[in-house]
Amino acid sequence: MQAATGYETGDVRPPNESKSLMLRLTRGCSWNRCKFCSLYQQQPFSIRPIEEVIADIDQLHISVKQIEAVYLANDSSKVRQLLSQVATEQRAAFHNAWNWIRHGKSSVFLQDGNSIIVKPKDMLPILQHLTTTFPSIDRITTYARSKTLFRVKVDDLITLKEHGLNRIHIGMESGSDIVLESVNKGVTKAQQVTAGKKVKQAGIELSVYFMPGLGGTEFTRENAVEAADLFNQINPDYIRIRTLSVSDQTELFEALQSGVFTQLNDEQAVDELKLFLQSFKGISSKVRSDHILNLLQEIDGSADHKEQLLIPINNYQQLPEHKRFLYRVGRRIGVYQSLEDLESPELFPYVQSAIDHNQLDYDNIDQFTKMMMTKFI
Repeated sequence: MQAATGYETGDVRPPNESKSLMLRLTRGCSWNRCKFCSLYQQQPFSIRPIEEVIADIDQLHISVKQIEAVYLANDSSKVRQLLSQVATEQRAAFHNAWNWIRHGKSSVFLQDGNSIIVKPKDMLPILQHLTTTFPSIDRITTYARSKTLFRVKVDDLITLKEHGLNRIHIGMESGSDIVLESVNKGVTKAQQVTAGKKVKQAGIELSVYFMPGLGGTEFTRENAVEAADLFNQINPDYIRIRTLSVSDQTELFEALQSGVFTQLNDEQAVDELKLFLQSFKGISSKVRSDHILNLLQEIDGSADHKEQLLIPINNYQQLPEHKRFLYRVGRRIGVYQSLEDLESPELFPYVQSAIDHNQLDYDNIDQFTKMMMTKFI
């Protein structure tokens, strides 16, 4: 989102950064050619001038001070009154600052899709001004492309770490070179290994993403096994699951329509995820299934305790077919958050209503769930 003047913010962030202050260093994605992604298609890539970002920090600081002057923990009415008096071009900063204050003023996320592409000499004054202006910050995070990090010097990453950047998110998605090439990821498995190891060597927390289904039915085993091997070589701090959903705005949708690519259904995606988790060896990464696109969001644990990670999968696969059917419907309409919700008499009527309204059965459930998943991209 960009106001006519004043503070600017992007639309994309990791779900776990919902409590963070948003600070936009770049617009869009420097690659923007992945066949499965439509997030930045309408946003040409650019790096924002340092002075603009510094001005955003100053505007955020003004908003924080204004809100803190009136904000009471149990009474937000004065904040709403203050908002009504704020100029239009300042409202984005005001809303962001208010969200940040309510969540402890501890973390900042640098937008958009590959802010690590900003040269260290330009990033440093931004980080210095940010941490000086807001001394309560204890975590600064950004997205980064593996290919960009592959080219970045470890010493530069160490310098950024010393000035506050302490977590990097990388959408690695797969470790299979066949899959990476087929979706035009623009990076190889070997390059991803080097990129991840550089981040770890610099002492920066590394959060990586795996995308079940990215290889379709054609390369489902390769996608799972090679991604696990990729992460086994890196031992990232976090491994986050993001199940593939195919938007009709992507090139992958064209491959789907032509029959070149065959999308996994929920059952097949669970099988692939199970193989992925079973293939971990010698790593201690925290595994999170923290996204609405994932069928089993309750997967949460450490890679060195695979049996714990597999419990939700085993519990799901052991359900009778009609129970799995009900859960898939409930999950994809946003009613069920975990397998335990299957036992909720309060939630079941919503699921039954969706089944009746859409005339769902075993023959059309795959089509329905895939369609519903596209609504959450």
